[in-house]
Amino acid sequence: MSWTRPADLIAQVDKAWDSGALLAPLAGSESPFPMRLRLRGPVSADLVDRFDEVRVWVTELQALRYIRVETRQFRHRVRGNTTLPDEAWVDTLDDALALIDRKDDAAAFEAQVRQTRDRQPSLLGWLHKWPLRALALGKDWPRLLDVVAWMQAHPRPGIYLRQVDIPGVHSKFIERHRGVLIELFDVVLPESAVETTASGVSGFHRRYGFAAKPGRVRFRVLDPALSLLPGVVGGDVTLDVDSFRALCCNATRVFITENETNFLAFPAVNGSLVLFGAGYGFDMLDGNSWLQQCQLYYWGDIDTHGFAILDQLRARLPEVQGFLMDRATLMASEPFWGREEHQLTRDLPRLCDEEYSLYDDLRAQRIRGNLRLEQEFIGFERVHSALEALR
Repeated sequence: MSWTRPADLIAQVDKAWDSGALLAPLAGSESPFPMRLRLRGPVSADLVDRFDEVRVWVTELQALRYIRVETRQFRHRVRGNTTLPDEAWVDTLDDALALIDRKDDAAAFEAQVRQTRDRQPSLLGWLHKWPLRALALGKDWPRLLDVVAWMQAHPRPGIYLRQVDIPGVHSKFIERHRGVLIELFDVVLPESAVETTASGVSGFHRRYGFAAKPGRVRFRVLDPALSLLPGVVGGDVTLDVDSFRALCCNATRVFITENETNFLAFPAVNGSLVLFGAGYGFDMLDGNSWLQQCQLYYWGDIDTHGFAILDQLRARLPEVQGFLMDRATLMASEPFWGREEHQLTRDLPRLCDEEYSLYDDLRAQRIRGNLRLEQEFIGFERVHSALEALR
């Protein structure tokens, strides 16, 4: 039956709730009431063929609470003058809330609106746009307003979140709500207090001037003559990024590898270091003048993501070369071929011709479907041969 049933009308009001349309007026938007609901009823033939069902349908609609049903009279060739429901309306917000049992939720949102109007009226527009998100924050909303007020009083504070001193608010609360705080801060803070080049949850600290845990660089010295510590050869060293940039190092070559075992087992090479890579993250290498003077080599997996990481690295360090990421290495390692679950297909403009040819074959699955060779399966005899070829 295609007629609109009572449950269908209630579902329309539920949908209006889910869109935020019922709560938004409480934050100052135009009221949608009276709200007309879609109503589809019997056609002329139904009054002949299904008259008893029509009578039940009319009775069900007339029994509905909180929905006003308007009727229309027309003359039927068999039934004569007939009156049927023609329009359905919800006249007020109170009626809509009672119909779908949301009065308590609306009262809670009204309380949020009052708090916001008193404390941060510039955020009323955010409540108007995202009423259900605000409601979901529940009892956390007053504390979020506390954080917003603290941030207004301390723009770009230069301290760690752990040092923020707000009664009833701890740093884990701020960390947990970084997503919504980004939106709220962007509304209330002046442009001078926001570093717009930093975005997303990961850029929260830099965007608003909080101190962040320093990045770290892990590396090994591959040449005893370059040893940083007396008597220590090839040690596994980790420095913060600033210390790594300030390193007095006479290295001429730097290798970057993504696999920890390969990093630890990388052979001795004159004048060289090896860095433990960071996938798609290379912020640690920015602003490093001595590193830019070295010959750089990146050793990643031979798959679409490996080439994408190489392409991204070249955006920072254009001279970096691929190491053991070539067709000959792939074909010589066929017994160790694996499967890449989620291949990339986008163009990678910074690959050289040979790299791009292999990448294109991988993404088009010309060699084998979803082909991948992880770097840890490449034998060290081949590693030694590749290093000899660089001498």
